[in-house]
Amino acid sequence: MHPPGRFMNRGLMDRAGQDPGPPSVIRAIVFDLDNTLTDFMRMKEAAIQAAIDGMIDAGFQRPREELRRRVQAIYDERGLEFQRVFDELLEREFGEVDPKILASGIVSYRRARAAELVLYPHALMTLLELAKRGIKLGVVSDAPRFQVWLRLCTLSLQHLFDAVVTFDDTGERKPAAAPFREVLRRLGVEPKDSLMIGDWAERDVVGARSLGMRTVFARYGDTFNTKESGADYDVNDVLELVGIVDRLNGRDPATESSAPGGTHVR
Repeated sequence: MHPPGRFMNRGLMDRAGQDPGPPSVIRAIVFDLDNTLTDFMRMKEAAIQAAIDGMIDAGFQRPREELRRRVQAIYDERGLEFQRVFDELLEREFGEVDPKILASGIVSYRRARAAELVLYPHALMTLLELAKRGIKLGVVSDAPRFQVWLRLCTLSLQHLFDAVVTFDDTGERKPAAAPFREVLRRLGVEPKDSLMIGDWAERDVVGARSLGMRTVFARYGDTFNTKESGADYDVNDVLELVGIVDRLNGRDPATESSAPGGTHVR
């Protein structure tokens, strides 16, 4: 068990030492999608490598490492969600798109994506446990709307969320306030009654805290080697989220973390 009071809300007492009344209850949790619910970067790399192999098999006579560098250069220029990356690769190389090479690359990419796009361990269990407690569930993603729904449907999560907000819904990316405001509006909750979990401190944590949401840093999905997340909690396993919510809502924790180091509280 954690030491008494370790998970207490930092705002339980006001400056005069007066008890301000019962703490707010967590009524909704908002998830980032990529690298929070699913290991997006692992999937992306596997799909790119498969596409390169497919294009080489179809006649693109270049070394794999060279093609990988060229693909990355296009993503760096256009963004990781750019959907015509292989078209542009071929246009730059040949001045036109070879349909055989393009089709081979796309088919190989999609097959690998479907095979590699999986949930993190305990992610589905966490979502179901939270739903059983009556917690509303939301998603905020910087990805385009259709790509977000493709991922959710591939993961069989399309029916679990009460609100899904994508880049197309506000035209702004995290840490801008608009995506967070929109998902809270759709969920029908106030910031103080909600919690945001994400893997990108500068976007997920900063944006949510600016509105007054509690924050959880998904350290298990961190790709930036973040030292200090600035979040209220750091977790090494998404299942730790259930225990955090139970404590904040005055319940006996249903789970204890088995991840190394456990939950860290700011």
